[in-house]
Amino acid sequence: MIFSKERDPRLVTVRRGGTLLDADHHLLAAWAADCAEHVLYHFEQAHPGDDRPRRAIGLARAWARGEITMTQARQDAFANAAAREVSGAAKLAALAAAQAVAVSHVPAHELGAAAYAIRAARAAAPEGEQERAGRLECHWQRARLPGEIRELVLDDQRLRNEVCWYVFDC
Repeated sequence: MIFSKERDPRLVTVRRGGTLLDADHHLLAAWAADCAEHVLYHFEQAHPGDDRPRRAIGLARAWARGEITMTQARQDAFANAAAREVSGAAKLAALAAAQAVAVSHVPAHELGAAAYAIRAARAAAPEGEQERAGRLECHWQRARLPGEIRELVLDDQRLRNEVCWYVFDC
């Protein structure tokens, strides 16, 4: 569960009655793809030859660049199915990829990609290093936030930290 009970109008596009501009929506998708790609190796090591999460991240990037439609990105995403076939850090990395491509349809999935990536980093860390690994991943993500969406994402992390397993306490 990554959603709050009430939708934040800042994460709803102008076309749908919110205040999010298309350019910022595309930045959210690109950032979510960055978050998912950063931990993708956990999946690829566990399931070599399965390119579904990598393809989902590619679709998220293609949508962010305006190369495909939202419907194409959503229909062609396969990362959720890949996540069902693995566990641990690999599963969480695949879920991050699925969330990244879902940003094209629902901008608020941007935190899902980031949260699952942090959880993947924690799950892959040695015993006793999980919290540190999660903080490092959170800091890595925040360092890559484009200035145009930085305050929006940081505020969204603050507001939805509880429903995102408190992973943004970094």
